[in-house]
Amino acid sequence: MNLQENNSTHELQRTMKTRHLFMISLGGVIGSGLFLGSGYTISQAGPIGAILAYIVGGFIMFLTMLCLGELSVAMPVSGSFQTYTTKFIGPGTGFALGWLYWLGWSVTVALEFLAAGQMMQRWFPDVQVWIWSGIFAVILFLLNALSARAFGEAEFWFSSIKIVAIILFIALGGAAMFGLIDMKGSEAAPFFTNFTAHGFLPHGFSALIVTMIAVNFSFQGTELIGIAAGESEDPEKTIPKSIKQTVWRTLFFFVLAIFVVSGLIPMEKAGVVESPFVVVFDSIGIPYAADIMNFVILTALLSVANSGLYAGTRMLYAMSKEKMTSPFLTKVNKRGVPINALLFTIGIALLSLLSGFFAEETVFMWLLSVAGLGAQVGWISITASQIAFRRRFIREGGKVADLKFKTPLYPFLPILGLVLNVSVLVSLAFDPAQRLALYLGAPFVGACYLIYHFRIKKLREHDMVDEHEIELNENKKMVI
Repeated sequence: MNLQENNSTHELQRTMKTRHLFMISLGGVIGSGLFLGSGYTISQAGPIGAILAYIVGGFIMFLTMLCLGELSVAMPVSGSFQTYTTKFIGPGTGFALGWLYWLGWSVTVALEFLAAGQMMQRWFPDVQVWIWSGIFAVILFLLNALSARAFGEAEFWFSSIKIVAIILFIALGGAAMFGLIDMKGSEAAPFFTNFTAHGFLPHGFSALIVTMIAVNFSFQGTELIGIAAGESEDPEKTIPKSIKQTVWRTLFFFVLAIFVVSGLIPMEKAGVVESPFVVVFDSIGIPYAADIMNFVILTALLSVANSGLYAGTRMLYAMSKEKMTSPFLTKVNKRGVPINALLFTIGIALLSLLSGFFAEETVFMWLLSVAGLGAQVGWISITASQIAFRRRFIREGGKVADLKFKTPLYPFLPILGLVLNVSVLVSLAFDPAQRLALYLGAPFVGACYLIYHFRIKKLREHDMVDEHEIELNENKKMVI
């Protein structure tokens, strides 16, 4: 398909390789939560509890990605789980999910711009945060507008910096933990003393549950593989390979990093330091440790924003293709980028960013609360859609052996994944800090259902009738 045909038929281009898909999913996952928030996790659940929480969170991610693998290989479309939810669960649910997920990433992009601007103040204290936020917004917009390949390449290098930093941290921190490297101000290597000092769960099982909620949210972003499936080369090969790499390497990086932090920093100190990574690098004697980690965290923030802008844009494009929003958002430029959907997404992100400056305690906080729900509801829809897809596939005469990628132990693993994901969502009610998400998210989803049934449903049915008549007329002309 040439560029002109691509523009006229409103289709995306399959230009992304396995390495792009892998780094895109890591880009959405490895952010400031690991670099800054890992100390808080340890202070709440204890060293052993924190590792256990990351293992359980990784297991839920593993189950969800298995389901996504089967769906995205069978139907590699840009809308991913929103399209699957519409097709196999119901269009009203797909409509609500699409808007919730899109809003979640749009607000997340704004949050990353704001945090990135604040990070720059370490080096340029006289330049206001909003100026840096604006500069980063322009840069990432241009990267996304250039082409899917340009976005993927940028994400590859953003994520590479983060991964190198984590590998160095694990290697150097592990060496210091076992006495292979001397630490400043330390009499002896800690070995496993910090793991045994406070017992198994020093703050009880309830603290572990609350921590697991935060940890599970930190893994979200891996589902971006499914959204990028519509623009990947040879999805039958690239998607399964990317999913396997993402699940095991993400779990490996997170668990080992938490193990090293837990081993080097006592539990009572872990929750009060600005970044455990800075403390460890500085204690090993790495010069400019704080500046290096400031750069790495800045890269992580921009990486998440880059992935979020891409995800939000493709979700809008897919919903437009499904006739759930304006056909204006279906327009694709000569480089295969849904430019109007990109403009709309960056516009809402910038409006959210303004609320971060002028209404931080109200509007921005509400938006952030709702944003946290999007990915979790997305994971629920992935597992539920896989169960519904497999049932319909078999009912309509399909053979499981014909599927290029199969979720193993069906239906046990998909059902387990669905139950665990729903449990995480329900558990938000037991965390006072997260409860606002349910209070605001439920009315938002309810409003989406009402809008769909009283307006969008009729418009979709009307458009489908028109398309059917056009197809019949074209067929008549061909016969004549």
